[in-house]
Amino acid sequence: MNEILPPSTAIGSVELAVRDLDRALSFYTRRIGLERLPGGDLGPVHLGAAGIPLLSLVENRSARTVRGTTGLFHFAILVPSRFDLAQVLARFAATETRLSGAADHGVSEALYLSDPESNGIEIYRDRPSDEWPRTGGQLAMYTEALDLDALLGEAAAVAVESPTLPAGTTIGHVHLHVRDLAEAERFYVGVLGFEEMQRYGPSALFVSAGGYHHRVGLNTWQGEGAPAPPPDATGLRHFVIRLPDRPALERLGERLDRAGWAVETGGTGLSTRDPSGNAMRFEVSGETL
Repeated sequence: MNEILPPSTAIGSVELAVRDLDRALSFYTRRIGLERLPGGDLGPVHLGAAGIPLLSLVENRSARTVRGTTGLFHFAILVPSRFDLAQVLARFAATETRLSGAADHGVSEALYLSDPESNGIEIYRDRPSDEWPRTGGQLAMYTEALDLDALLGEAAAVAVESPTLPAGTTIGHVHLHVRDLAEAERFYVGVLGFEEMQRYGPSALFVSAGGYHHRVGLNTWQGEGAPAPPPDATGLRHFVIRLPDRPALERLGERLDRAGWAVETGGTGLSTRDPSGNAMRFEVSGETL
């Protein structure tokens, strides 16, 4: 039986390559509500909520947008409550920020949009886990229309306006394009130790730890066998998976080694890539580089 990841395993942050840092900063601070964090003068610029880093931006003015590859489908910002999601929607309305979609997934309510360089973003709130839809004891997420007027009305009912995302905001999950779903499953479930939560037909798989609906989404919607993006592409550089303690990190390193996976060590964590070339870093919660 495969060893599974600890229940508290979660996504820490996401790092993106962008062509125009000033434009990206304006978008993520003014429209999304992230705050610029100290530092970043000689490296990545860090953004977060209530001092917690959630997103890093690295400027490469010669980078190019490449379609039809593996990489980021979207990263998902999880806010603490429905009221907080309503505040996000109100800010979008005030800043004339265009949505690409909105959905009720049963487990959550979500808003979708893209940044100026076409990186996908989801902002969502979770329902209590005892309200999550299930069929035969298995998770049964779905996609139905979200009533935006009702959600916006929740923000209007309370005279509170905030230009920033609230304390408790996290990166809830990342959703990735992969080249082969079975191959991705062998890596994320068989090697890393995530647990399968739900499948969407032959083209999408959602995996997690601790019974959460999903920490990583995987799909082949760019086509079976899609290539990895070139090094000079905009988009995902890596995402961080946080483990609860150093023994959990060491056990993961041993599993990767037994599977013959290439791993880089540095600072306080481990780095690797999935079979589709998506880069990830494993760190211990509370430890810093």
